[in-house]
Amino acid sequence: MESLLEVPVAEHDIGTDPMLPRPFEVRRARHETHDTFTLTLEALDGGPELRFRPGQFNMLYLFGVGEVPISISGNPGTPQSLVHTTRAVGTVTRAMAKLKVGDVVGVRGPYGRPWPVGDCEGSDLVLVAGGIGLAPLRPAIYEVLARRERYGKVVLLYGTRSPADLLFRAELESWRARFDLDVFVTVDRGMEGWRGSVGVVTTLIRRAPFDPQNAVAFVCGPEVMMRYTVEELRKRGIDNDRMYLSMERNMKCGIGLCGHCQYGPTFVCKDGPVYRYDALVDLFVKREV
Repeated sequence: MESLLEVPVAEHDIGTDPMLPRPFEVRRARHETHDTFTLTLEALDGGPELRFRPGQFNMLYLFGVGEVPISISGNPGTPQSLVHTTRAVGTVTRAMAKLKVGDVVGVRGPYGRPWPVGDCEGSDLVLVAGGIGLAPLRPAIYEVLARRERYGKVVLLYGTRSPADLLFRAELESWRARFDLDVFVTVDRGMEGWRGSVGVVTTLIRRAPFDPQNAVAFVCGPEVMMRYTVEELRKRGIDNDRMYLSMERNMKCGIGLCGHCQYGPTFVCKDGPVYRYDALVDLFVKREV
């Protein structure tokens, strides 16, 4: 596999000024959990569809409040609707959680390096998500399932804090009902009525059905979760150059100008957010970076 840092950044089509947001209308606002919500947006300016690749993100601008980077969580096959899922954890996202149908937000993007879904054809695919990390992985799942015959085993391992924190519940159930997708779900703390696994998501890796010599892993979640996930995947026999991590952190401009997201010699908004693990292993093992 070639170095991910040598793969050209996907182009975006947002007009001549990359800092100018396009107006999008909220067509649907849905609360997934007590602190997580999904917005479905459609363009108001009559411009081109914002075609994206799984793993990319947009900069969403709430007029009078501010701008934040949010991964695209929708289906790449339906670019006429942009779907973003995020947690209400800051000033901007808390304000976005209150948006209603008909409200308008600004959109810049899409930006960043995607999951290498096409490059993994012929391999087993292991997707490991922690908490909100399922949202950036969902477009990759859509794309893989649309071309399911091109892959070997496809395994989704998903962990959250509690059953109440599960994202996309109906979709998880539909995926679990498929014969060509293995879905394993666990929670850190069980509750009354929960009949699934209890424990951190890394405990699922030992029993996941995949061939480590022919598997590629996509990992997205809190950094501490990804550290332990990488360790367990290595124990199963997956090499560093066959693991990809999404490193969304500190992004502000989206085009590598402001320097807020510098990560060692790279900028997350341009060289990431998806990195091949062997390209960042020296940085990733340093807790202070």
